[in-house]
Amino acid sequence: MERMIIGRKDKADFKQLELDGVDVKIDSGAYTSSFHCHQIERFVKNDREWVKCRFLDPLHPSYHEKEFFFEMFRIRRVKSSNGQVEERISIQTVITLFKNNYPIELTLTERTDMKYPVLLGRKFLSKKFFIDTSRVNLSYKGEMIRVKRAG
Repeated sequence: MERMIIGRKDKADFKQLELDGVDVKIDSGAYTSSFHCHQIERFVKNDREWVKCRFLDPLHPSYHEKEFFFEMFRIRRVKSSNGQVEERISIQTVITLFKNNYPIELTLTERTDMKYPVLLGRKFLSKKFFIDTSRVNLSYKGEMIRVKRAG
């Protein structure tokens, strides 16, 4: 099986969310992936439950004020880095890294105080990437390093 090498941080595109060049942190300590957003709200429309939110925040250079609506979502129990378990809404979308589109499940959370608006966790990274913590922005720079896994 062939995998790509990814560094400890990079930039990714989220075409369905109309966002390009978003800073992502590769976090092998996290199981789930998460995206910073605000004004996260669940509501009912036509007897169906929906979620709406705005990605990033007004201080981020890529913020575009667009509100997104998701009919398909899940509620996930996530243990945060401080050890507390919280319920988060998760959505399915597509992430572009190394010019490839990958489906990804993202939990929606307030990350205002965090340096990176997106964390990529093990659930997404496994079977696709090996992490080289000495490297950064490999996808953004177009440096594709492929490795064949033995066995």
